[in-house]
Amino acid sequence: MLPRSTTALLLATLLTTTAAQAEVHEVQMLNRGADGAMVYVPDHLHIAPGDSVRFVPTQAGHNAASLPALLPAGATAFKSKLNQPFEQVFEAPGLYGIQCIPHLAMGMVMLIQVGDSQGASLPDNLPARAKARLAAQLQKLEAGQ
Repeated sequence: MLPRSTTALLLATLLTTTAAQAEVHEVQMLNRGADGAMVYVPDHLHIAPGDSVRFVPTQAGHNAASLPALLPAGATAFKSKLNQPFEQVFEAPGLYGIQCIPHLAMGMVMLIQVGDSQGASLPDNLPARAKARLAAQLQKLEAGQ
C-alpha cells in the first residue's frame, strides 16, 4: 500500500496529464467563406473525447447550437448566445450536428466527430441547403479529410 502523499501525488499527476492532453479547436462563424454564405470554418472536425471547440462569431448574428436530431446518446444539448464566443467540451463519442439557429435554412451547419465512432445518419427534417452541406461534410469526415 502506498503512503497517502504518494497516492495524492500520483492522482494529481494523472489529472493534470489528462487535462493537458485535451485540445481546444477554434471554429469561426462567418457571413461569407470559401464555401459560400453563412458558414462555419472549418465546417467539420474530428476530435478526441474531452477536447473542446471554441466557436468565435467573427461577424454579427451567429450562434452555435446542437442539432437535436444529430446528438450522440449521453451527450447534452447546448446553445450559445448570439454574437458571443462560446466553448463546448465534447465528452460523449459520436457525431454531433451543429447549427446556427438564425441561419439554418441558409445551410449554416457543421459536423463534429468525437472519437472513432461511425454510422450516424443525417436527419430528414432539415432544410435542403443544411442537409446538402451536412452530407458533404459527412463525406469529408468519412474520407479522413
